[in-house]
Amino acid sequence: MQNIYEIKNGKIFLYIKVQPNSSKNKISGLYGEMLKINIKAPAVEGAANKELVKFISKEFKIPKSDIEIKGETSKKKTLIVPLREDILEKIKSVL
Repeated sequence: MQNIYEIKNGKIFLYIKVQPNSSKNKISGLYGEMLKINIKAPAVEGAANKELVKFISKEFKIPKSDIEIKGETSKKKTLIVPLREDILEKIKSVL
């Protein structure tokens, strides 16, 4: 199994590669040792990050305020989300 996430301090650290300017928001699978996520918004003035948080919030059914992004100006980011069994299952389902 790929090491696309780690569990630390009661949170999931999810390593992702963001593809902005995509036709639709979706989790598109693995990209090396990362999870690739396509986002409709362009990478301009934080628009893609806002769209990413909104998408992850819906996808994992968690409040936007519970999602933290590290590496905001990079295409390779770390998403930090609460440690919940249903979120882990969703992550594992794309592996």
